[in-house]
Amino acid sequence: MKKLFLPLLFLFLAGCGQKDDTNWLGYAEGDNAFISAPQAGWITQLKVQRGSAVKPGDLLFTLDNTRQVAARDQARATLAQAQGVLAQEQANFDYTYKELLRQQGLARAHAGIGSQLDQAQSNYQQSLARLSQIQSQEKQAEASLADAQYQLDQRNVTSYVRGNVQDIYFRQGEYAPASTPVISVLPPQNVFVRFFVPETEFAKVKLGQKVQILCDSCAPNMIATISFIAQQEEFTPPVIFSVGNREKLVFKLEARAPGGLKLNPGQPIEVRPVAQ
Repeated sequence: MKKLFLPLLFLFLAGCGQKDDTNWLGYAEGDNAFISAPQAGWITQLKVQRGSAVKPGDLLFTLDNTRQVAARDQARATLAQAQGVLAQEQANFDYTYKELLRQQGLARAHAGIGSQLDQAQSNYQQSLARLSQIQSQEKQAEASLADAQYQLDQRNVTSYVRGNVQDIYFRQGEYAPASTPVISVLPPQNVFVRFFVPETEFAKVKLGQKVQILCDSCAPNMIATISFIAQQEEFTPPVIFSVGNREKLVFKLEARAPGGLKLNPGQPIEVRPVAQ
């Protein structure tokens, strides 16, 4: 009886020491927001450092603005000139309108002269046309000023996302081309996991499936949803090589959660399917 019991005990203990084969290896990843300026220019100020926490509206960096300030000032002067001409023409229009009313009153009383009424009507129509033209010029000047102010504001680049600065590619005194990333920020909601499923277990996964994320410091019951499944298999990436899986063909998957996952990019994790 003892001879039969000992082999059974060894088999039980060996089974307890085996790792769950349904756990898939992977790591945390993040989609950075690459922030660039819409215009090229020299960086005059850098307001953040790597690791800085930023929120929407925070000033990140500024570009030289000498040309933009000059354009804004010129647009202001043009608008002021248009407004001055408009004020003069408005006064002239008011005069021609009153004169027209006076001549019309004289005509009704049969006390006026027909040529003077015709001249008053002509002066009124001409002033009205000039007034309309100058008002259009004023609107154009206002639009030019608004555009010049916008171009100037674009020299101050602010954040539209909340997160931590991951990297800085240009620093104060350097020339940054337009639409070239200057700073990268990682929003917390962009943190997800990338993991790899052996081809022998690929039939167990599908888009929209819930999975549990496991790691040494992970919160309990961290759940994510499979959001991406690669169409082609590949060899196990070197980053998750182990003696047991280095020769396996795997499929790459990604899983995300609303608001992101509280993990650090690059952090190794294990993924386990959640029973439906």
